[in-house]
Amino acid sequence: MDLYTRLNLLVLALPLALSFDRKVAFWRQWPRVLPAIAAVVAVFGTWDVWKTSQGVWGFNPVYAGEIRLGQLPPGEWLFFICVPYACLFILACVRAYFRDRRFRIPRGAVFAGAGLLAVAAWGLRGRVYTASVVASVAIVLAALELAVPATLRSRNFWAALGLTYLPFLVVNGVLTGLPVVWYDDTQILGIRIGRIPLEDFFYSFSMLALAVLVQDRAGRRGRGAA
Repeated sequence: MDLYTRLNLLVLALPLALSFDRKVAFWRQWPRVLPAIAAVVAVFGTWDVWKTSQGVWGFNPVYAGEIRLGQLPPGEWLFFICVPYACLFILACVRAYFRDRRFRIPRGAVFAGAGLLAVAAWGLRGRVYTASVVASVAIVLAALELAVPATLRSRNFWAALGLTYLPFLVVNGVLTGLPVVWYDDTQILGIRIGRIPLEDFFYSFSMLALAVLVQDRAGRRGRGAA
């Protein structure tokens, strides 16, 4: 088994084992979690295949293996399953153990911020990865505001998101440090935190925010919300 696959299974192991904890009872949320993961696989898997075919990034066969499924190694497909699951588990824990508070964020401010990010993405269009991740943040912010505005204003959402960056720094540090994943330096800004390109932080936010959006929207429908 290649290193990338093992790393993803390690990310999944603890959250999966603790999914049956009585207080969090994350397994009860699986009917909402599974569509969220499916959305991530569909959207980001397609994006990944496209950018890999363009040479924006690629995978080191020494650590990711030689097998490719739609130009991606099995470990990359697992990444879109294991990482969202682990991060949604973190959010579930925060929601179970901490009382939430709401931030007062004007609706117009959200759309203005998304608009500014869209303009920034256009200005950065010469660097494909940078432009695409900035645009993705703009899109997901607007989508959160339209679909689940309460989530966007939830302190627990932002706290959980911040917590996800702790394992992110470790896992992505390994991925980019060995490297398991390589990047075309002409398609990124070249700003790195440790070994991790700045763009990966935007990518992670977009991916996890999409998962939360789908999960929370499914929860609203389950409660009969519009």
